[in-house]
Amino acid sequence: MNVRGRTTAAAIGALITTAVLAVSGTATAAAAPSSAPAGITHEENPRVPEGAVWTEAYFRSADHSGVELHADVLRPAHLSARARTPVILAVGPYFGHAGQTGPEGWSQTGPSSRFEDFTSGTNLFARGYTYVMVDLRGFGGSTGCLDWVGPGEQADVKAAIQWSASQPWSTGKVGMYGKSYDAVTGLVGNNLRLDALKAVVAQEPVWNMYNYLFSNGVPRPNVTGTPNAYNGIATMAALSDDTDRYKANAAYEVAHPECLSDNLTNNNNPDLDSRYWRDRNLAADARGTDTPLFVTQGFIENNTKPEDMEDYLDNHHGVERGWLGQWEHVRGNETNGDGQLLQGRAGFFDEVMRFYDRYLKGVKPAVKDPAYAIEDNTGAWRTESTWPPRSSSVEARLEDGQYVDDGIASTLALASDDQRWDMEHYVDPAPLAARGVAPSVAAGDTHSYFSWSTPVTSRVRITATPRLTLNASATGNVMVRLWDVAPDGTSVMFDENVALIERAGKVAFDLKSTDWTFEVGHQLGVQLGTIGSGSWRDTPSGNTIDVTRARLSLDLQNPRFDAPTQGDRSPFLDTYLRQFTRTLTGVGAGTFSLAARH
Repeated sequence: MNVRGRTTAAAIGALITTAVLAVSGTATAAAAPSSAPAGITHEENPRVPEGAVWTEAYFRSADHSGVELHADVLRPAHLSARARTPVILAVGPYFGHAGQTGPEGWSQTGPSSRFEDFTSGTNLFARGYTYVMVDLRGFGGSTGCLDWVGPGEQADVKAAIQWSASQPWSTGKVGMYGKSYDAVTGLVGNNLRLDALKAVVAQEPVWNMYNYLFSNGVPRPNVTGTPNAYNGIATMAALSDDTDRYKANAAYEVAHPECLSDNLTNNNNPDLDSRYWRDRNLAADARGTDTPLFVTQGFIENNTKPEDMEDYLDNHHGVERGWLGQWEHVRGNETNGDGQLLQGRAGFFDEVMRFYDRYLKGVKPAVKDPAYAIEDNTGAWRTESTWPPRSSSVEARLEDGQYVDDGIASTLALASDDQRWDMEHYVDPAPLAARGVAPSVAAGDTHSYFSWSTPVTSRVRITATPRLTLNASATGNVMVRLWDVAPDGTSVMFDENVALIERAGKVAFDLKSTDWTFEVGHQLGVQLGTIGSGSWRDTPSGNTIDVTRARLSLDLQNPRFDAPTQGDRSPFLDTYLRQFTRTLTGVGAGTFSLAARH
């Protein structure tokens, strides 16, 4: 059952029990003025950020399960214990004292450094904010079984928001911050419709939890590897100088091994329509929500992919801000060894704090930031008032064709063995072609076939979320790939997805959201066929599948009307182009056109 609305704020308040704990093994604090916040400072423990005072707290989750949640609380050191501040809250699996995804070699316990770049880069404590990190059930110092963003973890988010808002040092206004898994919990927070939550910053989230393990009935190679990775995080031992309470909670899985086995079993379910996955469809649950939302999303990243993003944002009716572009799984402020911003655009923390100040403090910003700043595949940045942007829709009629569903190896195939990665630390492997496989793809073979657009006569952009429908003559698998084809045949595969054909007849599914501009003379190539990629763990049927009545729905935009904004070419774009550029042979003249009306 969805946890939304189960428990009133008053009932949660009655359930909450809080304990501020001294941490064993740390230096004893010198006597401080009675007005100073109690806790441990940076001078006493270098793991505490400068300008902050650290305490720990415990409270119950919101689902009456008895799960006890652990929080690390960082208060501004320059304020009195009675000073009320807004709260920035992060909730997730990565805040354990021993490390984020594995032991990090700490010799002394202390709060996680996961978002120290954020707290220091924004001068968060000097600005008068409190920062709270809450361990989801099963992780860090919290009890309970991990729940892959299901009703239990949703109840944890609810309790964390309400607890943070109800503390005597809180103004009652809470903002959420995160990237990856703890960005997902921000989306959950919005879906809970709690008055205390005033703003959410969610970088590179998963918009529907099913999509991280399956695609339309086809498992991904991490379908067991990712649950195993989170089982590993959940069973990390506490540090020797953690409190007895923290240690006991961290060892919860020792007495409850079913937590680990159930996590594997529950997530190995390909049925998108099952109750399990309906409870985790965050995009559908966002319908009618209105928490101010600031998101980032890489269109070409191969970790937390832009799938169901459009559905989530369409269902969300509140203020939206976003950075969308051509990068991998990175934070808005991250740089590489050369000092280049990995998302390409400067000022992420400045924009984030203007966003928080506006909705948590009521401070009108002196700078007007765009609703959306978007980088397309040319590396150019523009502003949009919404996303998807204003565009014209077309339905391309694709050619009938035939292919053998034999799962033939592809020059775009990735490593196909079961891979153990958590959502934060996935590394996109290079395709086989980047390791020496011939970079040429024939347009006609038994494993797939192509349809072509006519060459575009003016620049045009494919944006939003392409959707494919077709009739299939037999059961099996289908993959669709979209190619940007230059006049000399040099081509980039810029979008793809797959589906299981469970029965002969109509098949319909979305591709990933995209923002890809075609230059004059280029053609769109649409490839339909068997799954030839290690990005999925398909079971080939061996059937010959006839495809009829195939249609590709596209949203098109005219780049002539772009409003430029600051931003550089994100470095990963060139890496992606090297990995996914091929020479296509046998390119046809084209049977449908691409032309934007707007």
